[in-house]
Amino acid sequence: MGDLFSKCHTFDEAKRIQATGLYPFFRPIQSTCGAAVVTHGKRRLMIGSNNYLGLTHHPRVKAAAKRAISLYGTGCTGSRFLNGNLAIHEELEIQLACFLKREACLVFSTGFLANQGTLSCLMSRNDVIYSDRENHASIIEGTRMSIGDTIKFKHNDMEDLERVLTQTRGKYEGALIVADGVFSMSGDILALPKVAELARKHCCRFYVDDAHALGVLGPQGQGTEFHFNMPKTADLVMGTFSKSFASIGGFVAGDTDVIHYIKHKARPFIFSAAMPPAAVATVLECLKVIEEEPEHLQNLWKNAKKMQRSLNQMGYNTLNSQTPIIPLLIGNDLLAFAFTQKLYEKGIFATPVVKPAVPEGCALIRTSYMASHTNDDLDYALGVLEDLGKEFGILSDQSRQDEIASLAQVHFGTKITGRENHVPAQIY
Repeated sequence: MGDLFSKCHTFDEAKRIQATGLYPFFRPIQSTCGAAVVTHGKRRLMIGSNNYLGLTHHPRVKAAAKRAISLYGTGCTGSRFLNGNLAIHEELEIQLACFLKREACLVFSTGFLANQGTLSCLMSRNDVIYSDRENHASIIEGTRMSIGDTIKFKHNDMEDLERVLTQTRGKYEGALIVADGVFSMSGDILALPKVAELARKHCCRFYVDDAHALGVLGPQGQGTEFHFNMPKTADLVMGTFSKSFASIGGFVAGDTDVIHYIKHKARPFIFSAAMPPAAVATVLECLKVIEEEPEHLQNLWKNAKKMQRSLNQMGYNTLNSQTPIIPLLIGNDLLAFAFTQKLYEKGIFATPVVKPAVPEGCALIRTSYMASHTNDDLDYALGVLEDLGKEFGILSDQSRQDEIASLAQVHFGTKITGRENHVPAQIY
């Protein structure tokens, strides 16, 4: 017989990093403005945010949130299933369905709950989920809550997906292929046309998590399907509001009967308090801003293109990212922590990604860029990144870069080793 808390008392991984002075997490942000944050009393350039369209400080968006508080108060104090269903929740669902060209939409309190609730309620005991190995943790938790089986396929590898479908599909009744539209660490875009083809061929339903694609991909930011000019290709599209839509919450959109079923069966929806009024109003206003002010999306892609081109020319391995998420392969975990600390000291806020999120020896700095970055912001970031890349040997040791790239290929499924392989991002 043992003590349940014994593992808590012996857990020292984070403490060891804290003792070195290189711990990069939970830094308290005291204020934000545009592309900058204030932490520990100093202004720092933010290159690690998901605020892709830079709308968190848009005057119209802030005003809408304040109006909602005046009308509804600060919270719903209950589940939408009971006393927390506001008229603006339903208005948002109508507007989102229209924006995505879908029949219906259901809004959850968070994106995490949207994935958990939808995936867990749809799967029966004789069903199967086919899940990309780089899918977000919320998808993984959704598959764990499901009573059916889950089979993983190599990241964005359509040959491997076809292999597992051919070998296993006949063992199950229902099947669902689940993948991110934009993968949050590598910046990859899902090979959606091929997934759709395989789904049809093997009688599977198809589910796309557009958390990092909504507001980013497509001519109006409508997501991965619109990037490929293939609206209504997936059976269900999920997304979040905590990124381009400057708020918090999530949704799933699809056919009316399917959304109706999820609405009445998804326990994380039924038993969670509803999105706060200010958050809902923020998303509604962001939708209007996106449709009426296309310059935000244009600026985002202008900035992303500049950073992709410049970082690849420097010699960084960016995993051939085609989105505003641009990872920089660094090497071992401690090196990534030290690199991040140097960035912080030079006035740049970014965060590392280390094992187990990536393989041993394949730590990276996940940088991401926003419409609100100015040219001066980006030039400053590039100058610092070039100096530190040379100081840490990341840009000068080609054999080391090749070794890291080899490790990355195992996890991320990419053979990209440098600037010569770069594929320019689509600019909308």
